[in-house]
Amino acid sequence: MDRANEILQIIATRKSAGEPFALATVVRTVAATAAKAGAKAVILPDGTISEGWIGGGCARAAVIKAAKDALSDGQSRLVSVQPPDLLADRGVEPGEEQEGVRFAKNMCPSQGTMDIFVEPVLPRPQVVICGSSPVAVAVADLAKRTGFAVTVCAPAAEQPAFGDADRRIEGYALPVDETASRYVVVSTQGRGDEAALLAALAVDVDYVAFVGSRKKAAALKATLAKRGVPAERLAKLKAPAGLDLGAITPDEIAISILAEIVAVRRSTHSRGVAQASP
Repeated sequence: MDRANEILQIIATRKSAGEPFALATVVRTVAATAAKAGAKAVILPDGTISEGWIGGGCARAAVIKAAKDALSDGQSRLVSVQPPDLLADRGVEPGEEQEGVRFAKNMCPSQGTMDIFVEPVLPRPQVVICGSSPVAVAVADLAKRTGFAVTVCAPAAEQPAFGDADRRIEGYALPVDETASRYVVVSTQGRGDEAALLAALAVDVDYVAFVGSRKKAAALKATLAKRGVPAERLAKLKAPAGLDLGAITPDEIAISILAEIVAVRRSTHSRGVAQASP
């Protein structure tokens, strides 16, 4: 296996394992440069170049910074490493962005130019469904078709209610740490409400919602508060779940919930882009 295919295999392995990383690819070179077009490198969230090579110190710092930014906000970057005289001719400063290109200074003796495309490779966002009600089953099906990874949490006897799922957990004990964004929907229909909500509110997630009436949700919040769940955790619970679409059937309610999850996900993403902008 040649080096290029080896890196592609490593990329596929990391991606299938759900590990976040950035892929840097040299897309253009002018004059003498250490790396040539097509060279690739895998960059981890801490800035480590785990595989591949895109040249020496001339480009490394700028590319690593772009990789960290890309992993933070999910946006790809194009980095152009140029010698100081070319940057001066363009009237741009190192670190400045123009028309989607971030410029960096090449201080190496080669004085060449390299353009590197940096793209984040992030694990699929997860929809975690607690319970096996008709709404829960509908949410699982719609989330799968919408591109989310689906985790089903329910007692063993209730698991057959679901079709295909990326992961199954018997009961409601959610993993504490996950690399992907998580959106939790509790739809236990009276069978394990407290246990599911305790599990969902005990971990850090991007969204947690309860399928049920406001009155029932208020009663459960009061019970959970007495059991020691912090007020700031309870404040994150969205109840009733979903956007107010006037939904009635399980499928309609599932659509309202997925619509709300998409809205939360995209608004969070937009804030990340705004915060990363210069």
